[in-house]
Amino acid sequence: MPTNFADRLNIAVREKQSCTVVGIDPRLSQLPAPILERHPNAFGDLAVAADAYREFGCRIAELVAPLVPAVKPQIAFFERLGPAGMAAYADICAAARKLGLLVIADVKRSDIGSTAQAYSDAFLGPVDGGQAGFETDAVTVNAYLGSDGVRPFIEAAKANGKGLFILVRTSNPSAGEFQDLKHEGKVVFEHVAQKVKEWGKEVVGESGYSSVGAVVGATYPEEAAVLRALMPQTPFLVPGYGAQGGGAEDVRPSFNGDGLGAIVNASRSIIFAYSREPWKQKFGETEWEEAVVAATREMNEELKPLVS
Repeated sequence: MPTNFADRLNIAVREKQSCTVVGIDPRLSQLPAPILERHPNAFGDLAVAADAYREFGCRIAELVAPLVPAVKPQIAFFERLGPAGMAAYADICAAARKLGLLVIADVKRSDIGSTAQAYSDAFLGPVDGGQAGFETDAVTVNAYLGSDGVRPFIEAAKANGKGLFILVRTSNPSAGEFQDLKHEGKVVFEHVAQKVKEWGKEVVGESGYSSVGAVVGATYPEEAAVLRALMPQTPFLVPGYGAQGGGAEDVRPSFNGDGLGAIVNASRSIIFAYSREPWKQKFGETEWEEAVVAATREMNEELKPLVS
C-alpha cells in the first residue's frame, strides 16, 4: 500500500468507483429514534449524548465503508459535548480507519509555531514518530496565518503519509467577503491557490497528485474551473453537495479528465436521509440505516460519470 496520502486516496476512489465522502456531523435533535431510545437522558447529560454520537457515528462508518473511500467527521459537533464528546470523536475516527476508510478530520486548524505543530501532532502524528492523539489520515487547514501555520502539517504529511486540505474557496454564503478581494490583479482565493500549488510540490505521489489538497465549494462551479486550471495536481475536497444545493454538474469542473482530482462531501443528506424524501416515505425513522445506504448509493450513481 502506498504511503503517499494522495495515492491511497486515488486507489480507494478507483476501487470503490466512488468519489463520495460522507460527513459525520451528528446533531442530537436529528438522531433517529432507535439511537435516542438506547440513550435516555441524552438531552440532559453530555456523557450520554456523547455515547449516542459514538453509536451513531460508528454505525454510519460501518454502513458506508463498502461504498465510499472516506468519511469526514466534523469535530465541532463533538467539542460542544466536552471531554466525552472528544472521546467519542476519537473512537469514531479509529473505528472508521479499522473499516478501511480514509478519515479526514474536519477541524480547520490554524495557528503558528509550536501551536500549529501541536495541532499537527494531534491529528497527523509527530514528525519524529510517536502516537497521534487522533487516528486520522488528513485534516482541513486554514491558511490565513501564512506559511508558518501550514508548514507543520506539510512536514507531517511527508513524514507520516498523511494529507491536508487547505481552505481555498469555501461554500458558505459570505465567503466572498475576504476570498473575493482583489490584490495585484487576482482575487485572494487565487493567491491562496498559488501557495497551495507551491506547497503541494513537496508531496506529489506516484499518481501525479499531491497530498496537499484544497477545499473548493460546489456552490461556485465557475471559480472551481479556474482553480482546477491553476492547481492541476491538487486534490479538491468539495463541500456543498446535497443539502447546501450543489449537484453533479456543479462539481464537474473540480475533476480532471482522468476521473480523479476531487472528492465530494455530503453530510446531512446522507446521515439523516431518513428524514428527507424519497427516503422518508420509503424507509422512515425506524429504518434509518437503510436510508443511509440508499442515499449513499444514489449519490454514487449521480457522480459515477465523473469518476468512470
